[in-house]
Amino acid sequence: MKIIIINGPNLNLLGKREPEVYGSLTFEEYFTTLQIQFPTIDLSYYQSNIEGELIGKIQEFGFSYDGIILNAGAYTHTSIGIGDAIKAITTTVVEVHISNTFSRESFRHQSYISGNAKGVILGFGLKSYELAIQSYL
Repeated sequence: MKIIIINGPNLNLLGKREPEVYGSLTFEEYFTTLQIQFPTIDLSYYQSNIEGELIGKIQEFGFSYDGIILNAGAYTHTSIGIGDAIKAITTTVVEVHISNTFSRESFRHQSYISGNAKGVILGFGLKSYELAIQSYL
């Protein structure tokens, strides 16, 4: 089974950015833990702060992988293009957020991804990614 985790803007700052919200681990540190926890899954990871690059990766893996776990960060609430890219592919997408977006600013309550995703997992910290992987098993 092949699953790619795609992270959007500012998630490269995990471990530094608002540790009270996002924790103190970098995503790379956490990704190593996921690889150990799920040794039979071919896990890969990509991060970009650029919307078009995220769309490109969704399109690149959206017909050949078994799953895409997507944390589009702030683009979740603004990118019709990312939502359309998910509609266009055959691979199922699980939308993930580290924080509970519904307990934050009201603009974070809208998602252009959720309606096209297999499911949404939010508010469980980095464990949200683990739960998303388990949804494919």
